[in-house]
Amino acid sequence: MEIDEQRITEPGLVILDVAAADEDTVHTVMEGSSRRWATSGVTPVWRTPGGPGVRSRVYADVRRPDTAR
Repeated sequence: MEIDEQRITEPGLVILDVAAADEDTVHTVMEGSSRRWATSGVTPVWRTPGGPGVRSRVYADVRRPDTAR
């Protein structure tokens, strides 16, 4: 998967690609990230045909703590 350069135009912006054995684990990681930083939130989970596990992607601003707490 390619990195969307528009999403990382300045320091502190990151893209986290998450790979796990199951969807529950991916959702746990994404929810934990959103409690720590401002993120895109839980994004769709996908499977690669013939590949193991599931994947997802999260966009985060690690400069700012999440304000939704």
